[in-house]
Amino acid sequence: MKIQEADAKSLLLAQGLPVPAWDVARTAADARAAATRILADGNDKVVVKAQVLVGGRGKAGGVRLAGSADEAEAVAAAILALTIKGIPVRKVLVAPAADIAREYYLGAILDRASRRIVVMASAEGGVEIEEVARVRPEAIHRVAAHPHLGLLDWQARQLAFGIGLGGPFLRDFVSIARGLVATMVAYDADLVEVNPLAIVRESDGTGAATTERLVCLDAKITLDDSALPRHPELEALRDPDSEDPADAEARAMGIAFIHLDGSIGCMVNGAGLAMTTMDLVKRAGGEPANFLDIGGGARSDKVAAAMRLILADPKVRAILVNIFGGITRGDEVARGLIEARAVQERDVPMVVRIVGTNAEEAGRLLTEARFETAASLDEAAAKAVAAAAAVGS
Repeated sequence: MKIQEADAKSLLLAQGLPVPAWDVARTAADARAAATRILADGNDKVVVKAQVLVGGRGKAGGVRLAGSADEAEAVAAAILALTIKGIPVRKVLVAPAADIAREYYLGAILDRASRRIVVMASAEGGVEIEEVARVRPEAIHRVAAHPHLGLLDWQARQLAFGIGLGGPFLRDFVSIARGLVATMVAYDADLVEVNPLAIVRESDGTGAATTERLVCLDAKITLDDSALPRHPELEALRDPDSEDPADAEARAMGIAFIHLDGSIGCMVNGAGLAMTTMDLVKRAGGEPANFLDIGGGARSDKVAAAMRLILADPKVRAILVNIFGGITRGDEVARGLIEARAVQERDVPMVVRIVGTNAEEAGRLLTEARFETAASLDEAAAKAVAAAAAVGS
């Protein structure tokens, strides 16, 4: 689950990281009030940033500066009227405009290959890290945090030296880098990213003196959806505008659903069985269009909802249903399939394999409704791949 910049900054702040003050405004009038407070503190300008979960906000006009409360109100009104990459802007972040001396990139990511949290740093901050990785991979420095102790001080210093950051900012960098790992652990995040991590110049308010400090100017956090039951308060940070409608329906129905690139829709109960089904589809020469686990004890309404999710993908040319009835009753699944086919808008061939609880009753219902069935999973996968090929020819 991706969360917006302002919410990500709140989580960083809760872990003690240095984040400049900000306000969130949902109306132009709120932005004006926020700018009035910020400018009264001696700041020359404010930055107004669209809060949408897409890249390229600046290029789309979603990040602008303002030198007065009137200008901030006008800028906020213009940004709030935008739709950026299909997502409407419903709120903006208003913060003091930073006087940036130097920009860096710092991020922590869950690396499943090494089963560690990997911390990455680069001297090329303020740009897309994916572009840096593509063009100059040697510019990104990485260390793996200790699985129990977190990021150690010497590792953080190694990163700082790698990007040419030292002197008076070294201690702060170590604290921030360790804080990113602590944030990941505290909230079960997959990604915590600060881009840019910046050295900013700050006035004492009188103009007589200027100091420099290292701060987190922007923040990006992705949370592990599977861990949200451990953090129920974080569910409120979900952005419904950025969520795929199919994903939202799947979550509401308690269905584990992931889009893939193939043409064979898969409906299965049990994550392990779903993975096996996808493997056998590939072995039969096809490509799965999704991972979908309806879970144990699924009733007909849940099965019908799962079918809607699969058919919403225009790439699906055939559907393979593989149910091993334990808690899940085969006849309930059969009724859900019959119900779903009666109202579906697309005529897509379907192959069904149901074994276990009430499998005989399920077979009778499916035969009467003229469904294509299979006795084994290998047979079902082969039939589904053949059906998809026939539709595509």
